[in-house]
Amino acid sequence: MVKVLTACGNGMGSSMVIKIKVENALRQLGVTDFQSASCSVGEAKGLAAGYDIVVASNHLISELEGRTKGHLVGLDNLMDDNEIKTKLQAVL
Repeated sequence: MVKVLTACGNGMGSSMVIKIKVENALRQLGVTDFQSASCSVGEAKGLAAGYDIVVASNHLISELEGRTKGHLVGLDNLMDDNEIKTKLQAVL
Protein backbone atom coordinates (compact mmCIF):
# COMPACT_ATOMS: atom_id res chain seq x y z
CA MET A 1 0.00 0.00 0.00
CA VAL A 2 1.19 3.48 -0.91
CA LYS A 3 0.48 6.13 1.72
CA VAL A 4 0.23 9.71 0.42
CA LEU A 5 -0.08 12.91 2.43
CA THR A 6 -1.03 16.22 0.79
CA ALA A 7 -0.37 19.51 2.53
CA CYS A 8 -1.10 23.20 2.09
CA GLY A 9 -0.69 26.30 4.22
CA ASN A 10 -3.87 25.91 6.26
CA GLY A 11 -4.99 22.38 5.47
CA MET A 12 -8.45 23.41 4.41
CA GLY A 13 -8.65 24.01 0.67
CA SER A 14 -5.64 23.38 -1.50
CA SER A 15 -4.55 20.19 0.25
CA MET A 16 -8.01 18.71 -0.33
CA VAL A 17 -7.90 19.62 -4.02
CA ILE A 18 -4.40 18.14 -4.33
CA LYS A 19 -5.58 14.99 -2.53
CA ILE A 20 -8.38 14.43 -5.05
CA LYS A 21 -6.04 15.08 -7.97
CA VAL A 22 -3.38 12.75 -6.51
CA GLU A 23 -5.97 9.99 -6.06
CA ASN A 24 -7.06 10.38 -9.69
CA ALA A 25 -3.45 10.35 -10.91
CA LEU A 26 -2.63 7.23 -8.89
CA ARG A 27 -5.61 5.42 -10.41
CA GLN A 28 -4.51 6.50 -13.90
CA LEU A 29 -1.07 5.10 -13.13
CA GLY A 30 -2.61 1.77 -12.15
CA VAL A 31 -2.12 2.16 -8.40
CA THR A 32 -5.24 0.95 -6.61
CA ASP A 33 -3.86 0.11 -3.18
CA PHE A 34 -3.29 3.51 -1.60
CA GLN A 35 -4.31 5.59 1.37
CA SER A 36 -4.39 9.38 1.23
CA ALA A 37 -4.86 12.20 3.70
CA SER A 38 -4.70 15.99 3.62
CA CYS A 39 -3.60 18.50 6.25
CA SER A 40 -1.81 21.77 6.91
CA VAL A 41 1.95 22.01 6.49
CA GLY A 42 2.23 22.40 10.27
CA GLU A 43 0.45 19.09 10.81
CA ALA A 44 2.43 17.50 7.98
CA LYS A 45 5.68 18.20 9.82
CA GLY A 46 4.61 15.72 12.49
CA LEU A 47 2.83 13.26 10.20
CA ALA A 48 5.19 13.05 7.21
CA ALA A 49 7.32 10.25 8.67
CA GLY A 50 4.35 7.89 8.39
CA TYR A 51 3.87 8.42 4.64
CA ASP A 52 5.58 7.14 1.51
CA ILE A 53 4.89 10.30 -0.49
CA VAL A 54 4.22 13.85 0.72
CA VAL A 55 2.85 16.30 -1.86
CA ALA A 56 2.74 20.08 -1.43
CA SER A 57 3.32 23.31 -3.29
CA ASN A 58 7.00 23.94 -4.06
CA HIS A 59 7.15 26.90 -1.69
CA LEU A 60 6.21 24.62 1.25
CA ILE A 61 8.51 21.69 0.48
CA SER A 62 11.49 23.20 2.31
CA GLU A 63 9.46 23.10 5.54
CA LEU A 64 9.03 19.34 5.13
CA GLU A 65 12.58 18.37 4.18
CA GLY A 66 14.07 15.85 6.57
CA ARG A 67 10.66 14.95 8.00
CA THR A 68 10.12 11.79 5.95
CA LYS A 69 12.16 8.91 4.62
CA GLY A 70 9.68 8.80 1.75
CA HIS A 71 9.47 11.09 -1.25
CA LEU A 72 8.69 14.80 -1.20
CA VAL A 73 6.85 15.97 -4.31
CA GLY A 74 6.78 19.71 -4.89
CA LEU A 75 4.25 21.15 -7.32
CA ASP A 76 4.59 24.32 -9.38
CA ASN A 77 0.91 24.35 -10.36
CA LEU A 78 -1.53 22.63 -7.99
CA MET A 79 -4.18 22.47 -10.70
CA ASP A 80 -1.99 20.81 -13.37
CA ASP A 81 -3.08 17.17 -13.57
CA ASN A 82 -0.21 16.39 -15.95
CA GLU A 83 2.43 17.72 -13.55
CA ILE A 84 0.93 15.77 -10.66
CA LYS A 85 0.80 12.53 -12.65
CA THR A 86 4.33 12.96 -14.03
CA LYS A 87 5.87 13.73 -10.64
CA LEU A 88 4.05 10.86 -8.93
CA GLN A 89 5.13 8.45 -11.64
CA ALA A 90 8.75 9.47 -11.02
CA VAL A 91 8.60 8.39 -7.36
CA LEU A 92 6.48 5.24 -7.61
